[in-house]
Amino acid sequence: MGPEWVAILALVALFAIGTVLPINMGALGYVAAWLVGMYALDMTEKEILAGVSGDLILTIIGVTYLFAIARNNGTVDLIVASAVKAVGGRVVLIPWVMFAVTAVLTGVGAVSPAACAIIGPIALGFAGRYGISPLMMGMFVVHGAQAGGFSPISIYGSLTNSIMADEGLPNAEVTIFLSSLLINLALAVVLFVVLGGRKLIGLRIDPDDPDTLSEDLHRGGAGVTARGTGATATGTTQALGMRLDRLLTLVAFVAVAAIALTFDKNIGFVAITAAVLLAMLSPHEHKDAIKQVAWPTVLLVAGVSTYAAILQAAGSPEFVGNWAAGLGVAAVGALVLCYVGGVVSAFASSTALLPVIIPIGLPLIADGGISPALFVAALAVSSTIVDVSPFSTNGALMLANKPDSITEPVYYKQILTYSVIVVLAGPLLVWAMLVLPGW
Repeated sequence: MGPEWVAILALVALFAIGTVLPINMGALGYVAAWLVGMYALDMTEKEILAGVSGDLILTIIGVTYLFAIARNNGTVDLIVASAVKAVGGRVVLIPWVMFAVTAVLTGVGAVSPAACAIIGPIALGFAGRYGISPLMMGMFVVHGAQAGGFSPISIYGSLTNSIMADEGLPNAEVTIFLSSLLINLALAVVLFVVLGGRKLIGLRIDPDDPDTLSEDLHRGGAGVTARGTGATATGTTQALGMRLDRLLTLVAFVAVAAIALTFDKNIGFVAITAAVLLAMLSPHEHKDAIKQVAWPTVLLVAGVSTYAAILQAAGSPEFVGNWAAGLGVAAVGALVLCYVGGVVSAFASSTALLPVIIPIGLPLIADGGISPALFVAALAVSSTIVDVSPFSTNGALMLANKPDSITEPVYYKQILTYSVIVVLAGPLLVWAMLVLPGW
């Protein structure tokens, strides 16, 4: 049995054990990486550990540390109250605003994890405070990031379009962008309907008393109490006044976003620098903020990303991809490649996968009469809609910033269940919409 099959079978075993037993899948990932790396790939332990995504881990630690400080001093509640006023108190608009803002950020060139790191904690703060489904809110942020992620000036879009140009394929910037935008928007609509979004219609937040919800007066409903922790101990907007520490935290947020997005700096480094500076200004108030970092999520992502590197070192994605490209029926091969992109990207970097998966599919374009634009669009979307996975950067950020109103095991299972549904059904639906009809 070749190492590519050993790595695939170990991945299946990793998931089976992690699903049946209450063991952190990151710990299982480290064990699988060590055993497969040492005994199937003849790698040294240093080579195995080199596969861990330090960038991803630092992003999770830095962002959650910064927002822990912001929660401690009331800055997050201040942002929430201000945003409530901006939407006129209409609860139903809040998820869509988060979707749109994240899409705009990635559409103009922000790295997807950076956009999710900036918007995700704020969005989930809304969810915890006003009884909105945290799963819906978190996934709205991720799908929003992917909706704008293939604009011609975005990171994903520029990468994909340059690969197509290098391979001599026709320009398909608009096709790829609109495919990602419309499919992610459609998924957001489904989430909105299934996860109780319609119940938010007519609910209003009083901008002067953001601790309460009421039915829209035009609907003639009775008032209801908000499900959440409340803005402050006193529960009044007066308690959310602008203090110096909150002002400095807001300045830190703006600086983090500006530096990370404008100067293309690692948001993990920038966020943790801002957090340390704020902690130095109020060391006693924030001495326990570091404990609020989602350390189980850090272990989860570190272990799984380490194993994802082993999977790629074993050549498993290329093995399956080449097998798919060699199938006699081009459409079936395209479907298999969409699944390869989806499954691998659920554990690894989408940016790293796209330059690999697109060239593998070139024989299908040449011999199968498949539209290059729609086939590449299908591969691109299949490889990125799965970033809702808790093992990917975006999904992990949503898990790490969970609302206090929901326990981590419950929220983790919700995200994992949704990501499994997307991984299993997403590539098939994308393929059926873009490739199968033979447009």
